Amino acid sequence: MFTPQGPSLRELTAQALSSVEHGYDLLADKFDATPFRTSDRLLAAVADALETLGPFDSGLDVCTGTGAGLGVLRAVCAGRVAGVDFSTGMLTRAREAHPSAALVRADVLALPFGPVFDLAVSFGAFGHFLPGEQRTLFSQVHASLRPGGTFAFPIGAPPRVGSRLYWTLWGFDATMRVRNALWRPPFVMYYRTFRLDDVRRRLEDAGFEVGLAPVTALGSREDGSPRCRLVVARKR
Repeated sequence: MFTPQGPSLRELTAQALSSVEHGYDLLADKFDATPFRTSDRLLAAVADALETLGPFDSGLDVCTGTGAGLGVLRAVCAGRVAGVDFSTGMLTRAREAHPSAALVRADVLALPFGPVFDLAVSFGAFGHFLPGEQRTLFSQVHASLRPGGTFAFPIGAPPRVGSRLYWTLWGFDATMRVRNALWRPPFVMYYRTFRLDDVRRRLEDAGFEVGLAPVTALGSREDGSPRCRLVVARKR
């Protein structure tokens, strides 16, 4: 599916009927051939935006998956680079692509680090966390950063109400809610549970000062607003 190297419909169905962890173990070998992998264009644009916010020494990629975000950390961090994920399969692929990175298998809702990182990033993972879990995640990242450390991640502009993308995301979330009501184990993946105003408040509750920076390389919408912003949360 998506490309000849990507997963088949049967493989995607098996993933969707699994837990989040086992589903990604199943998908790991073909994950980078799907649209779910963060695009190189977005990664490069975020790296450019982060260059203006440094310097940074050590960096952590939260929910690293196959390691796409580790390249961003390599570009902007002078010191140690680490990634954390709970999928053994995804970490295996990340280790192949980034053999010098420190890769840790752990639940990001209980990160096994002290305050040792200057920068934390995350790409494309927040839909796997319900609102209450987002609060825990942000608190865990906060505890893993040095004083003054930065947690940064891109967030796209919401689709126009009534647009095709709006209804696609609404339909996907509705389908997932039905699936999780009828099938166990649940597979948590929602696109409409990560709104900017809510995210800002949860970050502030976790002890961050929150700012926004336009990711200018990704352009603007018709009204002049950026298509993508970088959320920049500084540890107080």
